[in-house]
Order: sequence, then C-alpha cells, then structure tokens
Amino acid sequence: MVQFTSNRPAGYSFLIEQYQLKVLPNWHASSVRSSGTLNSTIQGAQVQTSYPPSYWPGEKSGDHLEFALKYDGINLGILSALFKVIPKKELTAWIALKPTGKYTRKTWFLYEFLTGEQLALQDMTRGNYFPLLEGTKYYALPAGKRVPRQRIINNLLGERSFCPIIRRTEKLKAMEKLHLQEYFEKLLISYSPELLQRALSYLYNKETTSSFEIEHIKPSTSRIEKFMQLLEIAEHQDFCKKESLLQLQNQLMDPRFQDRDYRKNQNYIAQTSSHYKQIVHYVPPKPEDLPKLMEGLLECHEIMKKEALHPLVHGAIISYGFVFLHPFEDGNGRIHRFLIHNILSLRQATPKGLIFPISATMLKDLPLYDHSLESFSRPLMRLIEYHLDDAGHMTVHGETASWYRYMDMTLQAEALYDFVKRTGEEELLKELDFLAKYDETKQALQDILDMPDRLIDLFIRLSLQGKGFLSAKKRKTHFEFLTDQELKKMEGIVRGKYDIHET
Repeated sequence: MVQFTSNRPAGYSFLIEQYQLKVLPNWHASSVRSSGTLNSTIQGAQVQTSYPPSYWPGEKSGDHLEFALKYDGINLGILSALFKVIPKKELTAWIALKPTGKYTRKTWFLYEFLTGEQLALQDMTRGNYFPLLEGTKYYALPAGKRVPRQRIINNLLGERSFCPIIRRTEKLKAMEKLHLQEYFEKLLISYSPELLQRALSYLYNKETTSSFEIEHIKPSTSRIEKFMQLLEIAEHQDFCKKESLLQLQNQLMDPRFQDRDYRKNQNYIAQTSSHYKQIVHYVPPKPEDLPKLMEGLLECHEIMKKEALHPLVHGAIISYGFVFLHPFEDGNGRIHRFLIHNILSLRQATPKGLIFPISATMLKDLPLYDHSLESFSRPLMRLIEYHLDDAGHMTVHGETASWYRYMDMTLQAEALYDFVKRTGEEELLKELDFLAKYDETKQALQDILDMPDRLIDLFIRLSLQGKGFLSAKKRKTHFEFLTDQELKKMEGIVRGKYDIHET
C-alpha cells in the first residue's frame, strides 16, 4: 500500500492539477486520504469524496483516467481539455496494455470522438458491445450507435460540436415517474372545456407579461400581442431550426434590432454600478464559435426528438443551451423561455391547445431561476479572460468554445422539472379555480340583483380588492343604487365563494 501523509487529489482532480487544466469543475471531486474510511461531503452543487488509502490508483495519468471514469463520472469538458495536452504516445501505450478493458475502451472512444483523431491502435475484432453512458447514471439515447472500432454503443446526446451531459439524480428519477401528459390531464379533469377555453386568454397574457417582466421590460400592447400570437403557434411548428429562430427573433424585436444571422459581435450580460462601471455577469461564446455551436445544438435537438428522450430533459438542454450560447444581439431570454413551450408541446408533454404560464412561476421564484443560470455562468466567469474598453466593446482572450460545448446540464433539468410541476399545481389551477369561483359568484349575485355583466365584474373585482368588502367611496362612485341589505348579502357571497374570512 502506498503511504502518504495528507489527502491527495485523485481522478479528475489529479489530472487537472497535473496538467494545469482550465476547466469548469466536475460535480464530483475525489481525493485519497492517508488513513480512515470513505467519507463524502456536499459543498453547494459539488460532492467531495475522500477515499481510504487502498483506493490510490497510482502515479500515472492513465491510472487516474480510469479512476475518474469509475468514480467521478464522464465529464466531456475535462476530457476534451486533457486530450489536447496529454502525450498521445503515453495514452496509446496505456490503452494497449488492456485494450479490452471497460475504462480503457471508453477512454479510447472518447479521445477519438472529442479530438477527431485516431490513436495508433487496431480495431477490436471480438468482445461484447456495451453502452458508453450507463443508463442508471445518465440520460442517454435509448438505441445509440454501434461503434465497431472500440465495440462501444455511443449513446451520447449529441455530436462533437455540442454534447451535453445530464446525470440521473434522485430528483430526476422522481421526474420520470411523473408522466406529464397524464399529470396535466388529471389536474384538469374537473374543469369543463368551456372554462379551459375562457382561461386561455388570461394564461397567454400572463405568460407573455411574465416573460418580459423577468427582464424588467414593460412592453407595449403590440409587443404583448405579437408574443401571444407566437405562443399560440408554439405547439404547431418546430422552431429549432436556424431560419425559424431568426424569424422568431425578428418578430419579437423592433425592426432596428432584428438580426439577419447569428450575432457578429461579442455580447455580454452586465449591470452598471456607481461611476458607470460595468459589472459583467456572463460572457457567451465568441461570435466566430457560434455557427458550429448552434449547429450542434440544433443537431442535438433532432437526435433527442428522434430517439424520444424524456421531454423535460430535452426541453432543458435546448432552452438553456440556447440562452447560454446567446446567439442573437437581443431577445435571447424570451426565446429561451418560448422554446420550453415549443419543445414540451412538440413532444406532447402538455395538453393540446393549453398554455401553462411557466414564466410566471419563474418570476415568483427568481432565486431558483437565477440559480439555474448562475450554476453555469458563475464558474465560467472564473475562467473567462476578457478586456472591456471605454466604449463597452469586449474582447475575449483564448480558446473558450469547449466550455460551452460540453456542459453538464443536470441542475438546469432539475430546475425545469420544479418549474413545470409547480406551474401545473399552482399557476394553472389557481387561475382555473378563480374562474370557477367567479362563475359561481356571478350566478349568486345575479340571483340578488340582475345587474349587467360589466357591473358584476366590477363588483367582484372591487370587493376582492377590499378583502370582501366594498369601500364607501367605491359604493358611492359605482354602486349607489344598491340597498344596504343587497350590499351586505353580495359582499357576503364574495367572501364565502373566495374563502375570505372577516377580520
């Protein structure tokens, strides 16, 4: 047994330190301790595990590669950076020692997949095929592609130009038990088709205004109408094509800010502090890297659609992938949220003809929404090197594309699951319950006094604003014709129907 006096990094942690890799942190970090037993701690989104001395893999890079794949999981971003600097001969020699081994074959395949270069090794001619991603640990393509060279089934979710990873956490396993279409149908079964139809206009409006409000924008009536019209066709058209995305951006933006192609400038997200200093929160890919990254994102969409990956996983990858790539000068956030509706509708995960206001749920829990974005942007900003001149023009230094190409999007999938579930249980049902109570209240009020619909609407609204009571001023202005007895009965009906208790 190897003896050492303190914890030593192992797996990816060893390789990152050994080769001074500039990479986004892996969700799991390993070390081997000098004594004691296995111990794991959670710090934020990262699990840190210390293993007893018997786990020490050795001093060679290949030993730690095998340890990483076995205990830290598959991280394409770290592997991509490693394969650019690790001596090719050393890697080839390590694989040649045990070419039929599970982890050496995975390493061999991943090297050639990520670099596009072949190692000086002969194709395998025997041995069983096995999947690259284990279905118990990752979301993977159900079928995948057989790769005869390493006799591996490539079940990754994308190609070299864009290939995210999503781990099957306990939370996401719970998501799988929730069959979305059935879930929403059960939620809505007690409401009449007429009530659902009446709710649509409000729900479209709420989704639209909430999506703008997240970005602190107060849109004009015409902009609201345009976005609502787009939401209405979200279930009928696949917008995950370059031409469709451009048309979508053009319809959302003022003609002066419409794009004809992906952006040609380096944009960024920032806020202005005192003395007009810019605090930069996020830097998306360089414009020269965008075409290939966006091509990969849209190809990833086609792959997942064809292989029927879980709709929420599919929706998270494309919608968050889009906003992280930030391909347009403006409108990226609204399109990102629009794509959630588009993909869930295309995958028949939500009731046909019904919009659910997911942006309203995001707006109500901005910390969770911000966390779903910042879990990627914050660690990224520690790596990005840039220069911002006095005119606000940014120059990004070094090669950055791989940081956006191989994202772990597990946290984004978990956040989307939370938002979708809560939207159904809270926002959607809240509006339908309100309408159902309104109908009952309206009928009961009409039994007292058959007023015009306009006045009934006004009475209900003003009474709810007054917590079940109509103020003297509002009564004098709008309902002076009511007797004291009529008013008392009508206020009581509103309180009863909307469960408002007198204080």
